[in-house]
Amino acid sequence: MSLQNLSIHLAAHPDPANPVIVPGKTFTQRTTPAPTPSSLQPNQLLLQTLYISLDPAMRGWIEPKPSYLPPVSLGAVMRSATISRVLASTSPSFSSGNLVTTFGPGWTEYQVLPADSVHPVVLPPNGRVTDVLGVLGLNGWTAYFGLKEIAKVKKGETVVISGAAGATGSVAGQIAKNVYGARVVGIAGGGEKCRWLREELGFDVALDYKAGGFEKEFEEATGSGVDVFWDNVGGEILDLALGRANKHARFVECGMISQVNLKEPVALKNIFNIVYQRITFRGFIVLDFAARYAEAGQQLAAWFAEGKIKSRDTIVKGGLKVAEEALLELFEGHNIGELCFPSSELVSNVRFVDGC
Repeated sequence: MSLQNLSIHLAAHPDPANPVIVPGKTFTQRTTPAPTPSSLQPNQLLLQTLYISLDPAMRGWIEPKPSYLPPVSLGAVMRSATISRVLASTSPSFSSGNLVTTFGPGWTEYQVLPADSVHPVVLPPNGRVTDVLGVLGLNGWTAYFGLKEIAKVKKGETVVISGAAGATGSVAGQIAKNVYGARVVGIAGGGEKCRWLREELGFDVALDYKAGGFEKEFEEATGSGVDVFWDNVGGEILDLALGRANKHARFVECGMISQVNLKEPVALKNIFNIVYQRITFRGFIVLDFAARYAEAGQQLAAWFAEGKIKSRDTIVKGGLKVAEEALLELFEGHNIGELCFPSSELVSNVRFVDGC
């Protein structure tokens, strides 16, 4: 009996009238024979997917309209970043058992990819395998380049991070605080997240936007104004930050997770402050810096080893069968740090390094 491969495919684009992911409708499961070592062409790898990253960008990828990447086609395996194990190789660069990261059709248990499309997993001391999806991977790279090249944070400035307990926001806040010497205000949903930001990551202030009196607390926390705003959320929190912006503030537009499932986005009342305060308001995609990923990876690994940045992840159990539900958890804000899931329950029971 041949080994079977479970994969998850895009079945329908979100309905513009109600643009939410609907379990059992947006995606569909398929089971097919898994690829075998004998099917490999030169310079190819047979991979077993171990961990799959869940990221806000996925919501945009399933829209039919053009974006910074081509949309995921109907019927195609859902795109994601993964950690995978090499099962067989026809490349001199990789051997069976090597761990690699991939970016592409990731919601599948097994796949064949060109060897030059993957990257070897390299961990610093005390690193966990899943860290290469979060603090040491795309999310960490995003924080690194956004702060260095766009925010250009200066010592003593007030940096506000929305979505601060997420995979990117938590890294951005730590770099701003521990590397650039800024005063960091984090915004997150819930007491547990705010305690983590203050007590574990060292944020100067952590505000719970779900708590009563949030707007007043935000005004008090930004008494000297906002010099840098890292936006992961958009909507009303972005509008509040615009209203508190200092002259020549820098707004790093990384994401707007609160708006992606809304039929009508929240209107910004303070939008004219971009002009009045001469704000630099810039969106960016980490793919813009692809040629410099090695630079970011080396620096993040060094900061991680020095204790300047820490990691945390939320791992959803159940494998690919619960992929849709796991993605919904992201948009409902259930995660702290990187959100990922093992491709199968068999994988989730394997320990690769301490803490993973």
